[in-house]
Amino acid sequence: MKILLTGGGSGGHFYPIIAVAEELNILANENHLLQPELYFMSTESYNEGLLYENNLKFVPVSTGKMRVNPSVASIFKNFFDLFKTFFGTLGAIWTIYKIYPDVIFGKGAYASFPAMFAARILRIPVVIHESDTVPGRVNAWAGKFAQKIAVSYPESAKYFPAGKTAWTGNPIRKDLMLPLSFGTKDFLKLEENIPTILVLCGSQGAQLINEIIMDALPELVSKYQIIHQTGKKNLAIMKETAEIILGKNPHKDRYKPFDYLDLLQERMAAGAADVIISRAGSTIFEIASWQKPSLIIPITNSNGDHQRQNAYAYARVGAAEVIEEKNLTSHIVVSEIERILGNPAIVEKMKKAAGEFARRDSAKLIAQQILSIALEHEK
Repeated sequence: MKILLTGGGSGGHFYPIIAVAEELNILANENHLLQPELYFMSTESYNEGLLYENNLKFVPVSTGKMRVNPSVASIFKNFFDLFKTFFGTLGAIWTIYKIYPDVIFGKGAYASFPAMFAARILRIPVVIHESDTVPGRVNAWAGKFAQKIAVSYPESAKYFPAGKTAWTGNPIRKDLMLPLSFGTKDFLKLEENIPTILVLCGSQGAQLINEIIMDALPELVSKYQIIHQTGKKNLAIMKETAEIILGKNPHKDRYKPFDYLDLLQERMAAGAADVIISRAGSTIFEIASWQKPSLIIPITNSNGDHQRQNAYAYARVGAAEVIEEKNLTSHIVVSEIERILGNPAIVEKMKKAAGEFARRDSAKLIAQQILSIALEHEK
């Protein structure tokens, strides 16, 4: 049995693919099936260690992006990327023909297009998953011929055929769903009985959120301790800025910057956090699985306005508050944190709503469908 998984080269696509691969391996063992041959096709391997741990063979593909920014530079880049996508797709058709998987699972984004196109040409069954409330261009197109479609938000089901679309939530790695509370204070060097704010800015870093945290830092450290995941390229400047801003502040050690949180650090940070600040990508589903109150700050100009719609879809269930970029100030962030953490009833309400929103079986549900189609295709 051969299964190919494909998606964009960001963590928002890669980690859900890893979660599905985990479940495919588990289900194969539980059902006494031969271990499936798993392939990951994308523009980059992203994390070779996780690919190896989950028996995924990396298959590189070349493809371009389609930028919506109407600038002259974007128009030129789009023109040349059309050729890159064309030749990359031809290569993907040949590569997938040689592998000839029984099913292809697509997470969307430009990196998944060559595999989806090859599946269409070679008549290979397709399962797709849409992470956002508004589907991206590739998934909107692939949804027309996919056998099964999984969506993270109930709101996005309206964009796909009803008979083959199911709300599954977003796949999350098993270990990541389990925050750690024992030993976290010592591991992260946190003070006892001081509320903890976890700021998640993604691997690339959210520059605007980083700047707001710096503006609010003196006020925040007077009452809270902050675990700040800054993004790899921003750590040095955040450390330097914090050193200048806090100076001889007696509470300066309450600020804990990290460029990146590995699995253990993220689980411990989640266990220690009393409130979380984040963008409105797939991290929303991790926060929901941790059952933590959150402040969600969506990107204003995301493709299809999906971040704003993701944020408000999550806020409507009562699990989060949304602060739009146009309203984002250090004063508002501090006020919202104080409003939430100052009222135990609000905290409990948000925790309960987050838990009800989370779909902890998402990866398993998707893997079951993929496996079922693969076994049928093998016959």
